[in-house]
Parts: sequence; structure tokens; C-alpha cells
Amino acid sequence: QVQLIESGGGLVQAGGSLRVSCATSGRTITGFCMAWFGQAPGKEREFVAAIGWGETYYADSVKGRFAISRNIAKNLVHLQMSSLKPEDTAVYYCATAPRAHCGSDYFISRIYDYWGQGTQVTVSS
Repeated sequence: QVQLIESGGGLVQAGGSLRVSCATSGRTITGFCMAWFGQAPGKEREFVAAIGWGETYYADSVKGRFAISRNIAKNLVHLQMSSLKPEDTAVYYCATAPRAHCGSDYFISRIYDYWGQGTQVTVSS
């Protein structure tokens, strides 16, 4: 059974940095597309970043500020968030898709078959 557990969320001031992590079991992260989505209060869940076999993708709103990476030895996926803005405030969810390449539809939530419970990130102004 695949399980994803996020950690590392918290409260940070605007302009600060934070790293959230996703511990994965039941699926080797190097063999599958892994992604982060964010859900702000009152809004739908939105794509943030994804990493697959030789590829990474970012939402336009986080390009140059966020970086997705993998710790293969520990089967962890990280999202390093820098230059944080109040509008980055959201619950951040880790997800995995049943394919090595994320593909052209990497930003669509329904391609991901397992999700974590989410971790809250709050950016104060």
C-alpha cells in the first residue's frame, strides 16, 4: 500500500523560506512522478511542482522561488520554498502518479492516484 506523509509546514514571515517534505512508502520515488499541490482557503487545489524521470515542472507563480527535489536514499520528496508571499499560504499536499514520466498533463490532479494528508504553510505579511 502506498502512503505519503507530509511534514515541515508552519508559520513564516513574508520573504522567508521553508522546506516541506514528503515521506513515501510502498512506491519508489525514482520510478514515479511525484508532485506538490496547494490548496488555499476557499479555493481549489492547484498544481505547484512535479518531478519525474529527468523532468521537473513548476507553476508560473512559483518559478524561480520554489524547488522540488528528491532524496533517493530516504525515499523523500522535498519542496524548498523561498521568497515566500502571503498568497503562498495553503495546505500543501504531496501526490504520486502511476507512471515514471509526469507527462503533458502533470498539472491535472486526477492523474495522481495517491495523496498525503497535507501540511499547512502560513505566510504572514
